[in-house]
Amino acid sequence: MTTSPTASPSTPTIAGLCAFLDASPSPFHAVATAADALAAAGFVELDERAEWPPVATAFVRRGGALIAWRSSTNRSPLDGFRIVGAHTDSPGLRIKPHPDLGGANWRQLGVEVYGGALLNSWLDRDLGLAGRVVLRDGTERLLRIDEEFARVPQLAIHLDREVNERGVQLDKQQHLTPVWGTGVASPGDFRRAVGDRLDVAPDLIAGWELQLYDLTPAALLGSDRSLLAAGRLDNQLSCWAALAALTTAPAAAQHQVVALFDHEEVGSASTTGAAGPLLEIVLDRIGRSAGAQGDDRHRAFASSSCISADNAHALHPNYPERHEPGHRPLVNHGPALKLNANQRYATSAATAAVFQRACDLAGVPMQTFVSRNNMPCGSTIGPITATRLGIETVDVGVPQLSMHSARELCGVEDPVSMTRALAAYLGE
Repeated sequence: MTTSPTASPSTPTIAGLCAFLDASPSPFHAVATAADALAAAGFVELDERAEWPPVATAFVRRGGALIAWRSSTNRSPLDGFRIVGAHTDSPGLRIKPHPDLGGANWRQLGVEVYGGALLNSWLDRDLGLAGRVVLRDGTERLLRIDEEFARVPQLAIHLDREVNERGVQLDKQQHLTPVWGTGVASPGDFRRAVGDRLDVAPDLIAGWELQLYDLTPAALLGSDRSLLAAGRLDNQLSCWAALAALTTAPAAAQHQVVALFDHEEVGSASTTGAAGPLLEIVLDRIGRSAGAQGDDRHRAFASSSCISADNAHALHPNYPERHEPGHRPLVNHGPALKLNANQRYATSAATAAVFQRACDLAGVPMQTFVSRNNMPCGSTIGPITATRLGIETVDVGVPQLSMHSARELCGVEDPVSMTRALAAYLGE
């Protein structure tokens, strides 16, 4: 039996995390969910194109990215920044511009694999559709079809007798094309379906950024309900934890900032990714609103720090040999510090101490993750942010299993522990 949490996404409880995940099937929905939580907490939304008033708590959003901050009422141009960064996107299947395919009485959708998706996890799941649609007049509309819209059917074992011994082998172009109906496929079918859902004429649709998502809600599982199963834990869990920390942390002398980026799973090189200028622009404008001029920005950055929060690999009970001895995070034993000598993570000895202090202040345990030498780790926004801004950065994350699957798994205690540690960091 699954749970049906209804708590506010800003509430630092596991029910709040479940609500955030269920409300955020795409990066654009994650940003909308975050904006609602921030507005409810008294944050003011600002327009990048307008002059910003001297407000102490505010946020801006651009597409699938959002940056929020809280400043002291007695701001100084030399005040540093305490930043928590995360990303809103997850690997999966994105709808192509001309997706109408089919044959043999099947109507199918052309999809593009986004990021390093665990492909077999998308087979035989009931999939919904969500994302952003842009009309010809520039109007943007969020779309969410929260019902059984499509499915990627697996080949029957009778037609693939060695599948259990050899493993599932999928061609990204041929074998991941979802079915979404029967009959003869016609050009424009998908566009008309989108127009019907939005109640707009199909020819008014200029384009879309839409993706399929697993319809199963976030749920607690296990006889002791100690585990959380959900889609997009990597990395909307960290988005939720950062937002909850920002809205619950005590005020501090430094600017408290949360930066939620898009496109991390594909390299972060976009106007809404960590490699783009969005965060730098916002930090500059915050500094100028406090009277910064000359080299004040550089002096403020020199006294700043950043936590890059992105989930870590928990020890897998069926594959213990894939983990580095002595660096095997366990679920429900606290957030993990992530280190890599080749700078795939931004953590240094100095920044590790920053996060250790936050965990000590919050009273939560901390673990350490390092990859095996013969199994290189992925990367995060941490090195990108550190390189672009020159701000000391530490990489951390909640331990999880099934990373990049359509449905992932973590412990129920670690997200709340991470939130407490982030709040301690922001409020110190």
